[in-house]
Amino acid sequence: MDEKGLNMDKRKKILILANSCGGLCDFRDQFLDKLAKQYTVTVSVPDDVKKEELEARNFRVYKTPINRRGINPIEDFKLCLAYGKLMKEVKPDMVLTYTIKPNIYGGLCAGLRRFPCIATITGLGGAFDKTGPLLWLVILMYRLGLRRDACVFFQNEENREIFQKYKIHGKKDRLVMGSGVNLTRHEYKPYPQGEETHFLFVGRVMKERGILEYLEAARRLHSDTVFFDIMGYCDEDYQDMLDDLEKQGVIRQLGFQTEVRPYLASASAIVVASFHEGMSNALLEAAATGRPVIASKISGCLEAFEEGKTGFGFTPGHADELIEAMEKFLALSVEERGQMGLAGRKKMEAEFDREKIADAYMEEVG
Repeated sequence: MDEKGLNMDKRKKILILANSCGGLCDFRDQFLDKLAKQYTVTVSVPDDVKKEELEARNFRVYKTPINRRGINPIEDFKLCLAYGKLMKEVKPDMVLTYTIKPNIYGGLCAGLRRFPCIATITGLGGAFDKTGPLLWLVILMYRLGLRRDACVFFQNEENREIFQKYKIHGKKDRLVMGSGVNLTRHEYKPYPQGEETHFLFVGRVMKERGILEYLEAARRLHSDTVFFDIMGYCDEDYQDMLDDLEKQGVIRQLGFQTEVRPYLASASAIVVASFHEGMSNALLEAAATGRPVIASKISGCLEAFEEGKTGFGFTPGHADELIEAMEKFLALSVEERGQMGLAGRKKMEAEFDREKIADAYMEEVG
């Protein structure tokens, strides 16, 4: 074995458990770069969308299937077994988990094997909207999954307060401004000129992401100069509806894209209509690009824009409010929209630099 190989063997070992290869690379790139310089890293993800990008950092990549929606006891038990087998093989000095199922089942497996674990709560979805036995099942699972974690990172204060309310905790917790945004990768782009307005919906096509409200706005506001685009894969049974509206010229489907920057740059405004967010990466990337945003007035979105200065907000689930926000935007001149975009960029530089968030994680990894 050469000297480089011997040095690699002496490095501490990190195991990362995540539910998306693309999300891991897109939203945690600067943290991954820091880890690559100091640690031997193994990654478990359910897909290989950006496997080459991870392997270019000399990470080992394992493909572990995850059903991201709902609770299927058999599939979730298989996930636990897979995580346990991987931990037995890797023998990590630290486990890092992202998103719900890796946090719960990865944290549980790490705790049972006494491996230190750091979890990141990237959002709660509708888990805590449940009632009765289902709610208490969610609480129990989170308690079991996180109770031995060395640190739990939260991306907004509301999520942290919910966990405190239900006595869900690790040994300590920290609040960061989401995943931040890579200000070099998502550089400012001059605002588009011309008479056309292009609204861009970014996110999975599902009810909790506000797709129905966005489609209603598209039906009522689309015209020869106002266009409604959708970027993201269809995660619920709306494909026939989308295809029909596209045939009518109401919307345009862009599908899932691994490279979002050209689409953000060509948009007039980005729309995030979610009911729940940890911290909306779509809003951060849009603002960093210099694009105004139309966003839900919820934790995870409110932190990312300033009403009337960098975008407009509305109550999620209320199509009329979304339409009103869009009409305010349509009333602006191109110059006013451009100034709104510049203000968004300055906000990202001041508050959401991903480099600072990566440093916070490195402090906990040690």
